[in-house]
Amino acid sequence: MNLSTVQSGAEPTPRQREVLDVVLALLVEDGDKVTMSAVSRRASCSKETLYKWFGDRDGLLTATVRWQASKVRAGNWDRQRLDAAALAESLEDFAANWLTVISSQTSIALNRVAVAHAGSGKSDLGRIVLENGRFAIGERLKPLLEAAREAGLLAFDDTESAFRTFFGLLGRDVQIRLLLGDRLVLTKSEIARDAARTVEQFLTLFGTGRPAPQSTTN
Repeated sequence: MNLSTVQSGAEPTPRQREVLDVVLALLVEDGDKVTMSAVSRRASCSKETLYKWFGDRDGLLTATVRWQASKVRAGNWDRQRLDAAALAESLEDFAANWLTVISSQTSIALNRVAVAHAGSGKSDLGRIVLENGRFAIGERLKPLLEAAREAGLLAFDDTESAFRTFFGLLGRDVQIRLLLGDRLVLTKSEIARDAARTVEQFLTLFGTGRPAPQSTTN
């Protein structure tokens, strides 16, 4: 028997991504009432196929969280050519990605359901969102922070602490306000402004103000 997408760790196919988008839409509409049957009907996909791809409902939710979190990236950067400008650009890309994703109706709905489940013991959705959302996103940015430290652009002792500081500067009270129903609308220009401000503040705290060492070639 083939491993499910979640078990194998494979990237979802285009058709599987369509199914995961259906799950996100249903979460917005129905909250924690999402079932395999509902997903099957909306996505025009048999339940047998869903079980083959995702294992079970928790597997489907895990894949959905991973798919949503995958939209947050740390930009494109080259460890060998990392300088102050490239670092700032990559950090701003990450910040703008994260703010865009977490302010979407799908992320708000997903996080509301996860918080509710975490306190009720209904399912492992809270743990799933924490492990495949916040923690996974952190592991995506930490290599950039460590590469910048090696290049002499940042100075910090603990990568996790540095990431949490960046995350705190970026998130502020935005996510909790959205979760509690504040009609906060983040426009593209506001997101870009907030991302730039976050990076400026972070570099004030951890930046060395030195350009990256230039490599020499013979």
